[in-house]
Formats: sequence, structure tokens, C-alpha cells
Amino acid sequence: MNYEKNGKKEQKLYYKEAKDRWGRTPAFKEYEQKSKEHQEEFKDISNGLLEIFAEIGKMKELPVDDLSVQNSIDMLKNYITEHFYTCTDDILFGLGEMYVADNRFKENIDHAGGPGTAEFVSKAINFYCNK
Repeated sequence: MNYEKNGKKEQKLYYKEAKDRWGRTPAFKEYEQKSKEHQEEFKDISNGLLEIFAEIGKMKELPVDDLSVQNSIDMLKNYITEHFYTCTDDILFGLGEMYVADNRFKENIDHAGGPGTAEFVSKAINFYCNK
């Protein structure tokens, strides 16, 4: 999510929603730990994630099975693992679905990479997880 656009108040709402939905999962517990460790860098980490979406957005004209697209999805997965929680293929697949189903995510991803980026990322993740 775009930290500048949403601000701390919105982030707290997203956090509460995520905790209500996934608070008992190992991934959420890992997220909480990493968040505490990197509290000061949260803005930079969030913007780094958006930069990945911006780069993927530049590839929208390519097929989702293109090696550069798939390498970018792998980079996204690794970035999530490094900064948020261990991103398994199952979690990544769910994120791909959420990127188009939840308008908040879709709007932020499309803002970062241009219209249609969230849909493209979702399709590329689907291919990545099903290859």
C-alpha cells in the first residue's frame, strides 16, 4: 500500500483487518516481528514494493510466461519474504487474487504501474504458481 497516500491512520485500519483475518497464522506472526524490527524503514519498504509493481507494469505488453515477467514475479515473492513474511507459492497465489479482488490493492498497484498492472500481476502470479 502506498504509505504516503494512505497515511498512518489507514495503515492501522489495514493492520487491524489483516490481524482479524490472518492473525493466527505463522506468516502474520512473522510479519509482526519483521514490522517491529523495521519500523523506521516501513515507508521505504512499502515504496520498494510499489517500485516492483511499477517495473512489472512496464512489461504489461509481454506475455505472462515471458522470462523477464516471471523473474519479476520471483523478485516480488523474494521481496515479500525478505521484508514482510515467508511468501510461499500458496500465499503468493492468494495475494495475486487479492490484488484484483480488493480495490484498495488494485488502485495502489495500478497507480504504481499504470492501468491494468494489478490484473497483469495477478495473471503472471497465477502462471508462476501453476508452472
